[in-house]
Amino acid sequence: MRQGHGREGRIGPVEALASGPVERHASGRLTVATPGPGFTDFTAAVAEFVRGSGVRDGLVTVFCRHTSASLTIQENADPDVQTDLMTALDGFAPRHAGYVHGAEGPDDMPAHIRTLVTDSALTIPLVGGAMALGTWQGIYLIEHRDRPHRREIVLSVLGS
Repeated sequence: MRQGHGREGRIGPVEALASGPVERHASGRLTVATPGPGFTDFTAAVAEFVRGSGVRDGLVTVFCRHTSASLTIQENADPDVQTDLMTALDGFAPRHAGYVHGAEGPDDMPAHIRTLVTDSALTIPLVGGAMALGTWQGIYLIEHRDRPHRREIVLSVLGS
């Protein structure tokens, strides 16, 4: 067990936000056209879907139906964060690194590796009809391939 060495954090009580039966659900699909590698913010599209669902408290799941693109919740204020994250992913899974799988081009296997370490699905709590994202958080699709693609995202809302 790790000891705090005198710097133990304090955990406050859980504040109840909502409780009750699940009464509503909705599902939908959207397409994100990417310009090539990088981050595409689609927070507003998810928020609009949540508003239209009528669910006030519950969960929204966002799922990417691809293995060479992924999802993340990241800072939405400073675009330098996205630039630095792409640089880190490029260093982690570089192109032309001698991968065995290369039938779809030198950018395909690195794309699969990058998806492995990011997310294909996100689950976000809904409170009062809105996503409980932090002030500087946005929902992004990360395109890992070198050329533009059309990526399919499936959304599901469950709650009351």
